[in-house]
Amino acid sequence: MAELLVIGAHPDDAEIGMGGTIATLVAQGHRITLLDLTNGEPTPMGSPERRQTESEAAARVLGVAGRITLPLPNRYLMDTVENRIAVAEVIREVRPDLLFIPYWVDAHPDHVAAERLAESARFYAKLTRTEMRGDPHYPGRILHFFCTHYRLHVDPAFIMDVTDQIERKLEAVACYHSQFNEERGNLSVVETIRGVGQYWGSRIRRPYGEPFASKEAIGLRALGDLL
Repeated sequence: MAELLVIGAHPDDAEIGMGGTIATLVAQGHRITLLDLTNGEPTPMGSPERRQTESEAAARVLGVAGRITLPLPNRYLMDTVENRIAVAEVIREVRPDLLFIPYWVDAHPDHVAAERLAESARFYAKLTRTEMRGDPHYPGRILHFFCTHYRLHVDPAFIMDVTDQIERKLEAVACYHSQFNEERGNLSVVETIRGVGQYWGSRIRRPYGEPFASKEAIGLRALGDLL
């Protein structure tokens, strides 16, 4: 069983980008913690209390071990030393084997900052002779999920088969009623996410998939799980 930490800039980023993978890995016995760097507010129809209720509901749907929200500022997220320390302390507390963080190319400044901040915090988390809470820890690998505002055409490092968990992913996304609703005219986003999943699934000859990127080469010890 692996200990995994998924870092997103806002509540709903992890669900949109890799909710099917989260549910799949939980079903396989892995332990997953979600870390939202901000509470996502302000938004047109949200509030801190409402967003917290929604994110907690989505976490229950996915079955994760826990969800942490840092008090960093939405819309003004930055890769600063202070923020690196805040994220590094979570990494030292959770002690994940793997980090999942946003893709590094995005139109949303918070998503770009989240990627840079998470990369830096991973390095900070291993430091000794520091006043940071917790013992040093260095996650062995970073994988990047896609929750971008660009219409990108990418060649992912791999695609996860999430066919068995696609409905759970969509149920988790639908928990965010303040973000996706008829009043905002974007209720179709949930079905758009289904369509994106179908596209990625077609790339591996499965009904649904989720793509991931990696800046480093990925090694294999066996071929048994290749599709």
